[in-house]
Amino acid sequence: MLKSPATHEREIRKSRFAAIAAPIADEEAARAFIVAESFADASHNCWAWRIGTQYRFSDDGEPGGTAGKPILQAIEGQEVDRCAVLVSRWFGGIKLGTGGLVRAYGGTAAECLRLAEKAPVIAMARITATIGFSDLALVESRLEGAAALTIAARDFTQAGAIFTLSLPESEAEATAALLGDLTHGRAELTVDDTVGDAA
Repeated sequence: MLKSPATHEREIRKSRFAAIAAPIADEEAARAFIVAESFADASHNCWAWRIGTQYRFSDDGEPGGTAGKPILQAIEGQEVDRCAVLVSRWFGGIKLGTGGLVRAYGGTAAECLRLAEKAPVIAMARITATIGFSDLALVESRLEGAAALTIAARDFTQAGAIFTLSLPESEAEATAALLGDLTHGRAELTVDDTVGDAA
């Protein structure tokens, strides 16, 4: 995942190529980015975005497969997720041919991504823990001291409290074991390790 937007510009046989790459949260954010960053005076505004297994790309009038797909391949080649890249071209009068267009769009996007500052994406898990009142004080003190997790919700019932914890997937098993130990097995635990990613 990109930490912040990045740009790169180059000239190839009198055509100017300007790329901008940015982190995106969802498809709506990708569309908004493309609209906001497209140049009205550019000959073509070609783009691609990827969020997990979802992706889209556009050649914006360039020959099919010569712009959007190479941009997407640059995103995939650098293993960047939740990212959109827009490459705008101002035609300089010399045709580049299909191979030249693929290299120009893909290369400009790849260099833009290479220059971008990246943040690791951490797989996240959620633990739902039902804790009785007798164990509540001890569990709360341990949870509030844990740096790697966030108490996303805390709901009280007649028997105790239900905690919803958000934490790195790599910490889920150890945290569930700790909760079991602290409550001598009385805690009711549900672990969901498919809740997404965090930067």
